[in-house]
Amino acid sequence: MTGLAERLRAGETLISGWTQLPEPLLTELVARQGFDAVTMDMQHGLHDIQSVMRSIGGVAYAGKPAVVRVAVGDMAMASRALDFGAEAVIAPMINSVDDARALVAATKYPPMGDRSWGPIRALTVLGVPDLATQLRDANRDTVVFAMIETARAIAVVDEILAIEGIDGVFMGPSDLSVTLSGGKEIAATADWLDAPIRTVANRAAAAGKIAGAFAVNAVRARYFIDRGYRFVTLGSDQAYVAEGAKAMLAAARAG
Repeated sequence: MTGLAERLRAGETLISGWTQLPEPLLTELVARQGFDAVTMDMQHGLHDIQSVMRSIGGVAYAGKPAVVRVAVGDMAMASRALDFGAEAVIAPMINSVDDARALVAATKYPPMGDRSWGPIRALTVLGVPDLATQLRDANRDTVVFAMIETARAIAVVDEILAIEGIDGVFMGPSDLSVTLSGGKEIAATADWLDAPIRTVANRAAAAGKIAGAFAVNAVRARYFIDRGYRFVTLGSDQAYVAEGAKAMLAAARAG
């Protein structure tokens, strides 16, 4: 199976599922749909260490790569997610070069970073044949996304992208709308976000790196893809259940 990093670097555009509920069977079910990957949210979602560890196995069993968004500043969990077998991590609120360097330190082995050695579960989940192969290939085969979701981050996005070990940036439109409006609006789909959204995609492309984004719905996913974002997460597990139930009920009650 071709890994997430290889597919993204080959220029593919991938759509990931997104889970917030800490139930590994639900995450596995999402993985068995048509998504290219599944992302587990530990920042605003309810996932914890146990649910992430068990969910990663279910996602891999379904033949998909697992991605974990950690909580703000939780570099220890970023490292552990990779030890559990995640193929990518998304770190929120990377607002400075120092933040980005700390992320690389936690997620890349020396000499690029300072990631501690211990990928015991990852060896099994990813089918790595031996320790030497893991050490040789891990920095290349794991994708590290720095979330760009504030005016401060956009101001230094080129510097963040220039750091070796930052494989891409991930647009957080909700927080971006809050920060750019001075806390007056939460407007993830506002037209006035278009300019910074285009800027981030363009700067990532210029740096030869990956632009990712969170899309609240299919229309917004298409919007991001059309602007050059190549790793787009779509909706959430709660929306999948709610919208699926609504559609089934509407069909059953149609006269």
